Amino acid sequence: MRPKQLSILNKQSKFSFPMTIGNYWTVALALISILVFNPQNTFSQEIKKDSVKRPKIGLVLSGGGAKGFAHIGVLKVLEEAGIKIDFIGGTSMGSVIGGLYASGYNASQIDSIFKKTNFDELINDYIPRSSKNFYGKKNDELYAIVLPFSNFKVGIPEALSKGMYNYNLLSSLTRNVRHIRDFNKLPTPFLCIGTNIETGEEVLLNKGNLVQAMMASAAFPSLFTPVEIDGNLLVDGGVVNNYPIQEVRNLGADIIIGVDVQDDLMKRKNLKNATRILVQITNLQSIDKMKSKIKDTDVYIKPDIRDFGVISFDKGEEIIRKGEEAAFAVYEKIKSLVNEDNFYKKPKLKLATDTIEIKKINSELLDNYTKEYIRGKLRFKPGSTITYDDLKTGINNLNATQNFSTISYCLQPDGKQDDLDLVLKENPTQTYLKLGLHYDGLYKSGILLNLTHKKTFLKNDVTSLDVILGDNFRYDLNYYVENGFNISFGFRSRLNQFNRNVTTSISNLETQNPNVNLINVDFLDLTNQAYFQTIFVQKFLMGGGLEYKYLKINSPTLSNNENIIDKSNYMSVFGYLKYDSFDNKSFPHSGLYFSSDLQTYLASSDYTNKFKPFSIAKAEVAFAKTLFRRATVKIGADAGFNIGSDSVPFFNFILGGYGYSKINNFNYFYGYDFLSIAGNSYIKSTITLDYEIFKKNHVNFSANYANLGDDIFGTVDWISMPKYSGYAVGYGLETIIGPIEIKQSWSPEMSKSFTWFSIGFLF
Repeated sequence: MRPKQLSILNKQSKFSFPMTIGNYWTVALALISILVFNPQNTFSQEIKKDSVKRPKIGLVLSGGGAKGFAHIGVLKVLEEAGIKIDFIGGTSMGSVIGGLYASGYNASQIDSIFKKTNFDELINDYIPRSSKNFYGKKNDELYAIVLPFSNFKVGIPEALSKGMYNYNLLSSLTRNVRHIRDFNKLPTPFLCIGTNIETGEEVLLNKGNLVQAMMASAAFPSLFTPVEIDGNLLVDGGVVNNYPIQEVRNLGADIIIGVDVQDDLMKRKNLKNATRILVQITNLQSIDKMKSKIKDTDVYIKPDIRDFGVISFDKGEEIIRKGEEAAFAVYEKIKSLVNEDNFYKKPKLKLATDTIEIKKINSELLDNYTKEYIRGKLRFKPGSTITYDDLKTGINNLNATQNFSTISYCLQPDGKQDDLDLVLKENPTQTYLKLGLHYDGLYKSGILLNLTHKKTFLKNDVTSLDVILGDNFRYDLNYYVENGFNISFGFRSRLNQFNRNVTTSISNLETQNPNVNLINVDFLDLTNQAYFQTIFVQKFLMGGGLEYKYLKINSPTLSNNENIIDKSNYMSVFGYLKYDSFDNKSFPHSGLYFSSDLQTYLASSDYTNKFKPFSIAKAEVAFAKTLFRRATVKIGADAGFNIGSDSVPFFNFILGGYGYSKINNFNYFYGYDFLSIAGNSYIKSTITLDYEIFKKNHVNFSANYANLGDDIFGTVDWISMPKYSGYAVGYGLETIIGPIEIKQSWSPEMSKSFTWFSIGFLF
């Protein structure tokens, strides 16, 4: 049988020839040669591209604090030139920007991230007020200075920040690669450098938790606490190797592009603050080492950022431009690394969903805090579906307790879900000395000394004693045991006293002059409470308890021999429901506040012989909203009334003044002097317009209106035109000791106006 003939047509030469199976391989080889060398064939183009070996390019990014913003500018130019980065090594800020780039972000995305970041909050490890429990909100807003206290010795904090703000931010940003533990398997292979603070040795970080590695490399001494990795206590890698060029070559780089943003050595005239001195110490060795490293760099880029410092985060855009200018200065060198066949355009990273399904929460057993306490702070349990914002909130809640010197976490894959591996190291400091200052028109001047001790009797507990020295001695003792989702309980004892002209309505006794509306009183209130409380639907604080109160009020204005208005003991039960999401107590930009209380007085030693059991109910609601960039409106309303017998006037609602710590049923009212109007029921509304003229400086205008009197809710008086009104213009300054405020207040019903000063946190 003759072999079957095949016919092949060449379109260019238009000829055919017979082909037998015997010469098939010869023709096949010829055909492949034609395809390979035919310039019009797309397949041949791909073969040609791959046949040219592209040099592998490594990028080295040095540390330099805020000066590291220049790296972003350089990356923009490299992308414009079509450079594909094959390996990245960085130190300090270079490790942060390099790590983000290695995880898939392009330069414009990193630029957007840094523009949106609040670096004041990052450096100060900002903890949102919403992350603090109600006990924490009250106690953390009293003290200007907090110092470790042990063996009757006062210490200093080891660093300004634990870096949790940065940790949470980077965890969310790197969620696409959260399961990668070998940095060579990142979209771009990556490494960074840390310094073992105990041995002074360089530590190469190329495996493990990417976020933790970046944090360790950027842990500038005294600014951020050291980071523990594999038993090594690490700080900023710039101390030992601020330009890891050899490490990047070892990854396989043929060409090195290096960006140097570190400071040159400064003269003594410029070494005028602690930050500059620390930077100088860090640079002493690295400057000398850089001489040889520069020679080994194929494309060396040195931005001119001499006019900026390591904390010039507010100059980010200018520093980025300096990076662009420096890269364009060597643009010909950069462009020579690229041809039309290997031009690369890095795409935008498409972020993975921020939803996480938590299967397990793993943490080691702690000495002083239970798992219930930890999960109560996290506000989610195993089996929960959460977002990164929920995770950030939970970590902030833990950080806000100040019970942990180290907090870190990572997400480990567990099937289609994640396990949260939480590493907590208990704060070895259990005792703190805290200080505060305050002045207002009611209590006058006061210096606050506080001693706080944790784990006094039980796990999860805290004991706090405030002693206030000044014009009026006061104290406030708190013992609180927090049990997370379970019921928490506590005990509180406080003493308040002042001398002041107040409304005669506080007394049901006759004065020597019936035409006088105010009487001078010495007021003393000693209150002891035992209470329980719990979180209701994860947002509201609900609680109740028992109260013993000793009230002593006397006045030389009275006509009786002892000058005593009241000297009685009172027993009562109380309950409350509270919600507080204000972002700032004194100058809120957003949030909602709600509080309701019901207290029933059951018994009294009854100095006046007029006591009968009665109850007091009161509620307050307020919200704040930003109108535009720096303008905020705060609107509030509150009301209260007696239930049952109006037996004693000492628990009436007493209004007037501003800036003091409110107790019992005292409340602010613009336009009227301190505690100058009273009644057993009232309703009040307030509106405040606040404008932050520049950072932490506020001007504001306030107006309030009220109906107040005896049993006003028994008639329609409470919805009539307001009987009382008042207005105030003020200036406020946020400082380390708390807000400093001055207000000029007036009322159309009064013949004179009032000027009030309030200095420091309220206590």
